Amino acid sequence: MSMFSICEEVRDALAAGLGVVALETTLVAHGFPGEEGLAVALESERQVRSAGAVPATVGVLSGHVVVGLSPSQLQRFAGATGAAKVGPRDVAHCVASGEMGATTVGGTLAVCAASGIHFMGTGGIGGVHRGFAKTLDISADLRQIARTPALVVASGAKSLLDVDATAEMLETLGVPVLGWRTRTLPRFYTSLGGPPVSAVVEGADEVAATAELHWQLSGSAGLVLAQPPPRDLDVDALLVEALSVVAARGVKGQAVTPAVLAYLHDASGGETISLNKELIAANARLAGEVAVAHARLRSAGQEENASQDHPRL
Repeated sequence: MSMFSICEEVRDALAAGLGVVALETTLVAHGFPGEEGLAVALESERQVRSAGAVPATVGVLSGHVVVGLSPSQLQRFAGATGAAKVGPRDVAHCVASGEMGATTVGGTLAVCAASGIHFMGTGGIGGVHRGFAKTLDISADLRQIARTPALVVASGAKSLLDVDATAEMLETLGVPVLGWRTRTLPRFYTSLGGPPVSAVVEGADEVAATAELHWQLSGSAGLVLAQPPPRDLDVDALLVEALSVVAARGVKGQAVTPAVLAYLHDASGGETISLNKELIAANARLAGEVAVAHARLRSAGQEENASQDHPRL
């Protein structure tokens, strides 16, 4: 019995070579207060569809990895208080235990690798945590990106991380970081002050062609497409304060990110929530546009190969 339950729409789209965009569920279960994550998830799916692609929101329910959650299934994640945070290492046990699991970027990409999805939209990727030399706290997202033939659209790394070290780690892992009309890696809430990207791209067709050639060269390595947030919000001072408070509370590991985000949301009067919603939707839309461009590129390549195999007399 397969561990995967792929909804009919996603299965048909993959079979037809159409653009499909994976979306995570930690944003739904852990990223926003109350049930606001549900609205974010539905808007992300709407943005993917408006670009002409098919959304595939991923989560673990009732002993299956569901690829393409229904609205009622998404509602369960939004209302859940005990959904596990599922990274790449956790997917198999979450399925075996029957536990509800909200997939991270890395967990979602592990599912992408198994199901043939090559594009994902999110808010920000995980990365190297501040003080990592002492804690060795580096997100599993990075290694999973490096080993998955998928392109992740994000507004850089999450703001609580060591962004410069994260960029260095991505370079070490051989992951191209493409800047969407920007020369520097965004810092989630702001487009300013980040390290240089590996290349600047100006359009979806260019991104699709770069991704296709990268996969031909490397086989199973991912890419990051870094899109600046729709507007800049300076939270550096609040972030230092949040990290200090969370550390004083003894919060560690996977619990750090949601705790810091919750503190920022409260301390900013909801401004970080508002911008977070905007950038997640924008990244989902861009992921959809690139997925459609890539599907068009592959279709054109198949038609060209067919014409060469069967030349006209």
